[in-house]
Amino acid sequence: MKRIGFLTSGGDCQSLNATMRGVAKTLYQKYPDIEIYGILEGYKGLIYGNYRLMQSRDFSGILTEGGTIIGTSRQPFKLMRVPDENGLDKVEAMKGNYKKWGLDCLVILGGNGTHKTANLLREEGCNVVTLPKTIDNDIWGTDMTFGFQSAVDIATNAIDCIHTTAASHGRVFIIEVMGHKVGWLTLHAGIAGGADIILLPEIPYDINSVVQALEKRTQEGKSFSILAVAEGAISKEDAALTKKELKAKRKKKPFPSISYQIGQEIQDRTGQEVRITVPGHTQRGGEPCAYDRVISSRLGAAAARLIIEEKYGYMVGFRDGEIVPVPLEEVAGKLKMVDPDSTIIKEAKGLGICFGD
Repeated sequence: MKRIGFLTSGGDCQSLNATMRGVAKTLYQKYPDIEIYGILEGYKGLIYGNYRLMQSRDFSGILTEGGTIIGTSRQPFKLMRVPDENGLDKVEAMKGNYKKWGLDCLVILGGNGTHKTANLLREEGCNVVTLPKTIDNDIWGTDMTFGFQSAVDIATNAIDCIHTTAASHGRVFIIEVMGHKVGWLTLHAGIAGGADIILLPEIPYDINSVVQALEKRTQEGKSFSILAVAEGAISKEDAALTKKELKAKRKKKPFPSISYQIGQEIQDRTGQEVRITVPGHTQRGGEPCAYDRVISSRLGAAAARLIIEEKYGYMVGFRDGEIVPVPLEEVAGKLKMVDPDSTIIKEAKGLGICFGD
């Protein structure tokens, strides 16, 4: 009898349930008596032995349900080798529960930190298959992650809604989109929402360039402007600082987020009214869009095939429209950044979008 563990780790997003459903339905077709263990609250459940035996009915009706039916938590990779407050060795505990439950494979759904820990478990002798989950679309080895397109749709809708009030009042509006280290979500939502200025972590901005773009729009008779700003956007001045220097600087000027800093600078320099909108965790919530339901189902089915063929140590990726296995050691610890010289950036600039550089 096959025994498979499911684990969802890190921030939640749309299509986690749809992906698990894809894995489970395919496995049940092959092994009607398979046992699937839902490991509760991510790696925390694997460390402390919290799980429940799933039934086939648990995977019915969840294709359109957001979040994760087995819960999740954030367990930083850098702390995995650090004993907990009671001195528990987390890695040994995870390996011990894997063996205690008699698992044939762990199916792990998560982002970058999740994949680093998954690769650690692979190196420790556990059979692992992973799936690329994140609204940031920043996992190396896959063109697309599930959850990304749903988040793009939500962020785009926020920009769309802001357009009408911005036009009515003749204001500058900043919409702050999720993305600390990479700007894929802001880039796509900004283009789709018709933003005039897009600021990304990968392209440090010059506030003078941002102000010039706004003044140019005013001179052209345009009464309002929309900025899509990634929460990890950074000025050229700050990008030149060390992490320690940057942290000290931000303590002296405690803006709630980068958007409020940019908004204040724009208002001081131009005299224009500026308003900030932060969609926040709405970008992670709600039903998955149709695209994510399809890609999740495909990725899930492909993960199940790897388990059936006993091909472990892979992430199931999406490349050039095809589902492919990617060696986990190639994925772990790498970020897929927006290339400032990529064609999508050049095309966006061709449309007249300013990136502040």
